[in-house]
Amino acid sequence: MDERYLMHRLRSTSLAGMVGAISLGCWTLFQFFIKNIFRWDLFIILLIMGLVKMVSMAVLRRMN
Repeated sequence: MDERYLMHRLRSTSLAGMVGAISLGCWTLFQFFIKNIFRWDLFIILLIMGLVKMVSMAVLRRMN
């Protein structure tokens, strides 16, 4: 495998995760402020996404 391909895949996956988390956060806030419904399931998924991102950043930082 070419290193450029792996770096492209890493960046695109990271970008997709961030866009997904931001979209989920916006949808959760929309549900809360516009429809006055607090969706715990969406909020928990958003927290899990953030937690996985922070843990993976810490692990990768320690490995380097």
